[in-house]
Amino acid sequence: MYSDTIAAISTPPGRGGVAIVRMSGAGALATAEKIFSPAGKVPVSAFEPYRMYPGGIDCGSFTDFGLCVYFKAPRSFTGEDVVELHCHGGAGIARAVLRRTLACGCRLAEAGEFTRRAFLNGKLSLSSAEGLADMINGASEAEVRAGSLLYAEKLHDALSGVQAELKNLLAEIDADIDFPEEDIERTDLSDARERIGAAAQKLSALAASYRTGKKVKDGVSVVLAGKPNTGKSSLLNALLGSERAIVSSVAGTTRDVVEGSLEIEGVRFDLYDTAGIRDACDEVESLGVDRAKRLIEGADLVLFVADSSAPFSEEDRRIYASLPGRRLVVYNKADLADAGECDPPADIRVSAFTGENIPALRARMFELCMEGYAADGFLIEERHYAAVSRALSELEEAHAVCGSVPPDLLGVHLKAAWEALGEISGETANERIIDEIFAKFCVGK
Repeated sequence: MYSDTIAAISTPPGRGGVAIVRMSGAGALATAEKIFSPAGKVPVSAFEPYRMYPGGIDCGSFTDFGLCVYFKAPRSFTGEDVVELHCHGGAGIARAVLRRTLACGCRLAEAGEFTRRAFLNGKLSLSSAEGLADMINGASEAEVRAGSLLYAEKLHDALSGVQAELKNLLAEIDADIDFPEEDIERTDLSDARERIGAAAQKLSALAASYRTGKKVKDGVSVVLAGKPNTGKSSLLNALLGSERAIVSSVAGTTRDVVEGSLEIEGVRFDLYDTAGIRDACDEVESLGVDRAKRLIEGADLVLFVADSSAPFSEEDRRIYASLPGRRLVVYNKADLADAGECDPPADIRVSAFTGENIPALRARMFELCMEGYAADGFLIEERHYAAVSRALSELEEAHAVCGSVPPDLLGVHLKAAWEALGEISGETANERIIDEIFAKFCVGK
């Protein structure tokens, strides 16, 4: 428990209906007594926890009318006494309230310090704190949902069983080593091998989920590619539901990458309308074609856009053959005369002009890119994936050598796996890791 009391504005800067100044520490309630004048007869020192009281807030040169709420330790976010002063939402008002708390003995909180105190006081795990940051910073509904699962300790709960099993195995091995002469049942190595294998399977499934989780966190990148004048820009606009790209009957209108984002089933899809891939007419178009090729290389999915109303040309074939395997063949302009079956066949025919099959195309994009998304949870943080991968590697090694090496050498791998998983919960995380995580938070959280 810290000896000092911290304070910060917890609401975003700017004007709004309400601003909140938060204090945490042993002196939070005493500071509130100096600043807040209750409208009723109950003094601040006798405030019932978790109940809001109206009254005047001393802002120095003026008084604001607002609310005060007291969260008594240890049943608070940080585990300490916490007091929140709710004032009107002008930036100047909130800053004035904060200055008064500092003048009364509080210290300005550092970025993420409230959450850091919650972690150090055992109110949440390190992974839960990261989930909270993901919820706050989430740009899509899916990212916020994934963050909420982390915040609710779903990952911590999933890993705690594996850690408990490793701890039990280590205890059995240690007993064999420390008390060889005692009449203690020795570790059953065949049973240990089975238990290690079961733990490794759980981590393997979790590690495999990162492929989906990374897309949830970073967004799914989709590139529209094809020769000029197949309607890529019109298709981009149709998918986005807005006029993002310039549309023209003149081939080569798009000379650079045009970007836009949409959510499908809550997941963010980042779309890139590229310059038509052909031998460029000038330097500007050449740069656009080069950028298109680089984007295609790193895309999660490529929509190869062809023209339904025109024969499939050699230029179409050349571009199609150059694309990676993660592609969807989209024949646009389905509202015009159909040129007949083509090779490659269409995965889907659409009309960007009429909107025909655009919802179906969105659904196919989601289906191809987000396999396994319906699972209860998945890894979304690279740090967690790295730690699980290290633990899995150690368990696979332990499984391979179990029975052929002395128990103490087996224990080396099991302990390394336990420590790797402890970095996720925070049990074995070092100061550098902890500092990096809480630096992601704003001041006031």
